[in-house]
Amino acid sequence: MKTHQAKRVEIIIEEPLAGRLTDALIEAGVTGYTILPVKGGSGRSGRWSRAGQVSRGSGMVAVVCLIKPERLDTLLDAAFSVVEKHIGVVSITDAHVLRAERF
Repeated sequence: MKTHQAKRVEIIIEEPLAGRLTDALIEAGVTGYTILPVKGGSGRSGRWSRAGQVSRGSGMVAVVCLIKPERLDTLLDAAFSVVEKHIGVVSITDAHVLRAERF
């Protein structure tokens, strides 16, 4: 089966900023993304968990996009405009997709 090159961009960000991030992505021409809850993790500030948190504001989400490689810089510029001033991690990996017309 034929596959096509793509980039997978994953952005871990505080849940209250997810709307601002997805608005920026849409404005930049990103046509699709998936938002996943993040249950916990560990980073520069140590371990953390969503368990026992009183407000939704303390949680994190992962926004995942699959895009054509030539659109990567536009997506990153849009994402960085939101992530730059807040907690957030952006990672990029190579991917292969079926049905390239969807990306």
